[in-house]
Amino acid sequence: MDIWLFCLFLAATFGAGATGALFPTGEWYKSLNKPTWTPPNWVFPVMWTSIYLLAAFAGARVAGMEGSGYALAFWALQIAFNTLWTPVFFGLRNLRGSVPIMVCLWIAVLGATITHMQLDLWAGLAFLPYLAWVTVAAALNVTMVRLNPDQIPLKLQDLDPS
Repeated sequence: MDIWLFCLFLAATFGAGATGALFPTGEWYKSLNKPTWTPPNWVFPVMWTSIYLLAAFAGARVAGMEGSGYALAFWALQIAFNTLWTPVFFGLRNLRGSVPIMVCLWIAVLGATITHMQLDLWAGLAFLPYLAWVTVAAALNVTMVRLNPDQIPLKLQDLDPS
């Protein structure tokens, strides 16, 4: 594995992860009705940091391989939907609108898992925790929509500080 490729993939994952700092959970999230099986808050940064490290590892392992086009396309797709979900859910507070993004993220992670596995066992295995976690996140997202039917999303102009 090329260490420089790993660093590039790691930069992409932590760029996506930076949306968590830009759109923190805050009091709004605390006030939402959540299922009893919601993981404690400290679990989220631990899981996402681990997932981002594993995804960077997986991407770097297959990047130079012949026939890696689909794997890299799914890799790019998952990080794009990963980056998009946080501003929609936490930034716009659009629980319902974040569900289709989560579905696309889940499909992209599944595709990345399969295509990475076809090229390299370790790269494919590295995506399994991500697939498991995004399954939990999707279930949590859908359940929160159901538990908070009166939640009204913010409009983009509501986010403008001027």
